[in-house]
Amino acid sequence: MVIAYDQDHIQRYMREAVTFSQDRPVLIDRFLEDATEVDVDCLSDTKDVLIAGIMEHIEEAGVHSGDSSCVLPAFSIGERELQTIREYTVKLAKALNVIGLMNVQYAIQNGKVFVLEVNPRASRTAPYVSKATGVPLPKIAVGLMLGKTLLKDFPEVMASAINGVLPVPQFFVKSPVFPFNKFPGVDPVLGPEMRSTGEVMGVGENFGEAFAKAQLAAGSPLPDKGTVFISVNDRHKPEAVELARKFTEMGYELAATRGTASAINATGIKCKSVFKVNEGRPNAVDLLKAGKVQLAIYTTTGMTSFSDEKSIRRAAIAYRVPCITTMSGAKAAVEGMASRKRDPIRVWTLQDIHANKK
Repeated sequence: MVIAYDQDHIQRYMREAVTFSQDRPVLIDRFLEDATEVDVDCLSDTKDVLIAGIMEHIEEAGVHSGDSSCVLPAFSIGERELQTIREYTVKLAKALNVIGLMNVQYAIQNGKVFVLEVNPRASRTAPYVSKATGVPLPKIAVGLMLGKTLLKDFPEVMASAINGVLPVPQFFVKSPVFPFNKFPGVDPVLGPEMRSTGEVMGVGENFGEAFAKAQLAAGSPLPDKGTVFISVNDRHKPEAVELARKFTEMGYELAATRGTASAINATGIKCKSVFKVNEGRPNAVDLLKAGKVQLAIYTTTGMTSFSDEKSIRRAAIAYRVPCITTMSGAKAAVEGMASRKRDPIRVWTLQDIHANKK
């Protein structure tokens, strides 16, 4: 599975696909660029529908849902889009006569909601949403499949819903765990093929706290000091400048490849310029090896990842430096790092969280 940006890329992929199998069809979809992906889990008895959770993905659409962090409650989606998602979910569950759990994946682009896929079954997110809401979704789903109904047999759960959606008492972030450190030489860039082998959950009183704790649990703790290396493609440079400003305000030093450094320095923010791998030394990989970089943010420059990009991301994995390959992930990291400086690491049990909710 790939995202093709031009005809040459499509032709190259088709040649590879034919090599693997000449008999199977190839599915081609139109890709929604710069879209926000949303996962929704719901319970249905064909007559009534209860939305368990509307999960906003932190990585943009195009990253496999199993590889993307997500947050409950959704924190940047407008009420109009949320209302559309709620209406679509109820209509889909009733039209498909779903009994039990259903998962729907949406994408929001320029305020328009698209349905990506509907799965009339439990999803990998069911345990996460159950813990966040304090409602045992699989247990209720089995009851519905055995003939129970939502209004008659689960009135307290139905009554707790707000606008048809179960509430959550804090912010809950689900983050994937990747095996990259066990496979030397692998490129950790995220894409449409799932590469994670597990997941963790972080809980906080704000999004940044929950995200930082999830990254800590996933084995990629965000640094509380040091140097942040940034290298992004041209269309991400305005966002990179804003990120650089926030990092500087928190006391981090900055390093970047020449193009990104030039854009950052042009705004008056101090940023050290370093070579790309194919430009000379010392370069970004040298800084990673020397322990002079504590966080790397590196987005791809188009349809392919050039050798220097792969070298930087591979070096980050080899030397245990958190490496973020999407701008949305980088923005979440900024909030997480701000929380690390502002908030203590607080620990609650799920029982305490949901007891306080009641």
